[in-house]
Amino acid sequence: MSGPRVNSFFLGNSSGVNFSIILSPIDEETGKSQLANCSGSKRAGDWNLNVTPGMNTSKVTISLTRNLQLCLPNATDCCTTPLCVVETLQVLACHDSVMLAHLLIQAEIYANSSFTGNVSENATIIPNQVFQPLGSCPCDLTAGACDVCCCCDLECTPDLKQLFNESCFTGVFGGDVNPPFDQLCSSQSMEYTPDWFPFLCVQSPLNNTPFLGYFYHGSTSTPRVPLFKIPLQTSPGKLFTGYRQGDPIMTEENEYFTIPQQSMAGQCVGNAPVAYLQNFDVKCLTNLASYKEGLPHDVRINSGAGDFIQQNVIYRTITDTGKFITESESLHTAEVLCQNVTFAEHYTFIWKDKNIEQINVTVFLGSLCDGEILTQRFTVKFLSLKSTNATELFGNPGYQVGKPVRAANMNASDPFGSLNIWQTAGRGLCTSAAYTPVLFGLDSLSGCILEVGINEDCGLLRGKVTEKLNSLIQATHIGKRDNSSYSDLNDWVEIIRLDPFNSATNVSSGSLQGICLDIPANLNIRIIFADVGAVQGIPQQEILAVQISYSTVIWQFQCGLICENSISFLPITASVQFIKVPAQPPIPMTRFQINYTEFDCNRNDVCWPQLLYPLTRFYTGEPYSQCLAKGLSLAFLVLLAAIMSNPCFSKLWNSSLV
Repeated sequence: MSGPRVNSFFLGNSSGVNFSIILSPIDEETGKSQLANCSGSKRAGDWNLNVTPGMNTSKVTISLTRNLQLCLPNATDCCTTPLCVVETLQVLACHDSVMLAHLLIQAEIYANSSFTGNVSENATIIPNQVFQPLGSCPCDLTAGACDVCCCCDLECTPDLKQLFNESCFTGVFGGDVNPPFDQLCSSQSMEYTPDWFPFLCVQSPLNNTPFLGYFYHGSTSTPRVPLFKIPLQTSPGKLFTGYRQGDPIMTEENEYFTIPQQSMAGQCVGNAPVAYLQNFDVKCLTNLASYKEGLPHDVRINSGAGDFIQQNVIYRTITDTGKFITESESLHTAEVLCQNVTFAEHYTFIWKDKNIEQINVTVFLGSLCDGEILTQRFTVKFLSLKSTNATELFGNPGYQVGKPVRAANMNASDPFGSLNIWQTAGRGLCTSAAYTPVLFGLDSLSGCILEVGINEDCGLLRGKVTEKLNSLIQATHIGKRDNSSYSDLNDWVEIIRLDPFNSATNVSSGSLQGICLDIPANLNIRIIFADVGAVQGIPQQEILAVQISYSTVIWQFQCGLICENSISFLPITASVQFIKVPAQPPIPMTRFQINYTEFDCNRNDVCWPQLLYPLTRFYTGEPYSQCLAKGLSLAFLVLLAAIMSNPCFSKLWNSSLV
């Protein structure tokens, strides 16, 4: 519910259905609402009911028609208390005096706190802000009304403060006009408190604070930065030393080179910077009203060496728009507005070492009309200048998170394989679902819906489901690394397949139709990987094993009160799980470490091997030179104390005094 309006939906055909609303009083003895009948209307008290019919769904809107302003003196048609409306409503959907659906609504609506009265013309004398604070509640900006989130406002009643009690303004604006100052003894706001602070701090109540607010006279001067300080560079600088992996690519105007990408929430961000040596393939939904053009293709890119390169752009026209137009709304006008827009953009960056050598762009254009939803596609690939094969993307021997897992079919003449999951659209049916590759290090879950008839043969159903799941895995081996070679079998691991349980029951359970046992509806892909090394401090990850298994379910035909339709739905899913294991087993403990725990620092409070720990290289609390000097001074004092405690030294000292 949003404000004085609430929306609900009635599923099913609404032809011949009568919608009504009634006020339902609460029984004081039982505390329950009274049962309603189908004799209501579309208006009850201050509430109106509006129905927007659809094909299979009808939108039901209940709105409040009364004024929600707080009452001013001598005013009518307003709210006398902050809690303006407390009522219970019942919405009924009836057909021929038979109740089909029932909705109970409990409405508690507070009055608006916006001020709508007349403002006095009397001028207010504002004191000199330099010598006297302006007020005790600076956020109190509206006279005679409660300001939201201003907890020091005296016009806010306790009931209203409960609405924003946890979102009050803080600081001086929120009413804290006497904050503790830095010289106060009880104040700990200073980042670095000197040792002499307790001797020179001030003991004073907050009422006697020297703080009068943040006031400015208008005349400001730019402070000069001392020569021994380096100013902080907030804007991205030009790259002249080359790009590193993950660095944002810069343009000639010293700005980020951006291409639409998906955020963590799954939405497309239009101004997302492109990172060096990081491929991506994203799809974004848009329509003609929200369509926006990206960066122009004449923007020159910083190569990383200080010079700039131009994009090589090739434009192509798409005639078959069925792969991009996912949904088309019904249009009621004869003239439809259309526009030539970008359907897809494919970027290929040719790189060498830390620099970009060339940029090739292929842009696909097409016509988008009003009411159509477009699925735009943006891809970025980085190809090494030394690589002759487009599949050899990096010289990086290990996988990177977010990169597609490489697959191969060693039993075919063309060894290129694929490991995919579903990417459904529209109704989510398996017949219209597309494929997307499995990305390394990202656990995922996808699925689609399979249409099944009530007279479906169980054996054929198992075969159909297994065929759909096996279509995701067109491979026999998975690459250990991102640059695995098809000619070297040692660069690949064989997929371990655990076949589903093949039940001999090919008919429905018992004499009932519409029930099938042991349907392999879930595909489980488990990928085991580990860190096997590092290149320039970046961990290199390698796939060790891949296992594929199936989970079976019992399918039963689902229908309503009357099984009019002969088609039901069976959801099938595919999950991918990445499991990280240590590359090497831990070193086993020796018999001495197991039996004698006296010198084990991890299992004892006293650790004798660390008696001289401050003098070792493992101690990093102080510089090693200071630790060594303090240790030698301590050793000298111990030696001096030992010498002076010797009786011979005492006799020698007494004889020298005589």
